[in-house]
Amino acid sequence: MQSDEGRLWATRERPFTPAAESAGAYRTVDADDVIELVKAIATQEACADMTALL
Repeated sequence: MQSDEGRLWATRERPFTPAAESAGAYRTVDADDVIELVKAIATQEACADMTALL
């Protein structure tokens, strides 16, 4: 999605596990450009993946 101000947003369709959310994984992220948005998504997925290892 793109806001009226031009900021890009992405929302994960499936929720993270409660453990991942407690660890700081957010379903919705935003950024100024596509590259930064991809990085923000990857950061959240990595955070969630770390909780799966515990």
